[in-house]
Amino acid sequence: MFALPLGDNARLRPLEPWQAQEFLDHIDRARAYVDPWIPWATFSTDLASATATLQRYADQTATDTRRIYGIWLDGTLVGGVMFTKFDTTSGVCEVGCWLEADGAGQGLVTRACRALIDWAFRERGMRRVEWVVASGNTRSIETARRLGMTRDGVLRQHSLYRGVRHDSEIWSILSEEWAAVVEVPVADGKAELDHLTRTFFGAFTNTGGSRPDLGVIRDLFIPQGRIIANVGGEPVIYDLDAFIEPRQKMLTDGTLTEFSEWEVSERTEIFGSVAHRFTEYRKSGCHNGEWFEGSGHKTTQYLRTPAGWRMSSLAWADAPATVAE
Repeated sequence: MFALPLGDNARLRPLEPWQAQEFLDHIDRARAYVDPWIPWATFSTDLASATATLQRYADQTATDTRRIYGIWLDGTLVGGVMFTKFDTTSGVCEVGCWLEADGAGQGLVTRACRALIDWAFRERGMRRVEWVVASGNTRSIETARRLGMTRDGVLRQHSLYRGVRHDSEIWSILSEEWAAVVEVPVADGKAELDHLTRTFFGAFTNTGGSRPDLGVIRDLFIPQGRIIANVGGEPVIYDLDAFIEPRQKMLTDGTLTEFSEWEVSERTEIFGSVAHRFTEYRKSGCHNGEWFEGSGHKTTQYLRTPAGWRMSSLAWADAPATVAE
């Protein structure tokens, strides 16, 4: 049996029916954390149902249509990843994940999903890998972004779960895009700059009824940081408070709903204790009852401080937004 390292104390390996008791014990720990989004806890409530869940995947592995793998941290099963669809005829597959709380925050799911995606593209010749997620599942959406995926769209009220219909977001990455993602060299400090940028974009998300907290932006910037909008005739320069307060209100008072913004591509350069990032982004949401989609570019400057990398300034320019008819 193979075991793929995911770090010093973590391993990825197949999850099989003979491990049903271990799987059930894990699901009992994870139940409250994962059940709002995926039906593991609903379908696996005792040894028989846990065994049946893993047996279904074993049968589908034999037909080359689905696969499931567990993530072990310090010898304890804490989550997993799977191909929920694997269609060699169309060259399209779908990756999914789950994790209990004790495994969160360590990058385990992202590294495990990268291994699956890389295998699907390089070994099996897949052309497209998909990621389907409920709009309110911000943790899963953030993982899709870390994997370099692009949001293709939203299927409104697509999924029925526990008597409630949920919007589903479709994210994907193509084989030629994956080659670019995995071959970009990671410079010293690049991972920290990636994290700052993802956190900035994620601070605005209010999809699925989630409540954003733009106060986190103060932690990303130096206290003297400036944010600049260059979308009209004259640039508008904000200090942090002037930028945060009106946007926090707009994102929580119903003016701007189902909003998210994400990085599509970036170019980062690090020069000792200073750095620069040029970003192409997309965004979508509902403003005063009208759905819109938009895109644009941001340029961000960073300084390495005694507390780590921080943003010092950010400027953006929107392309004209399009309103759905």
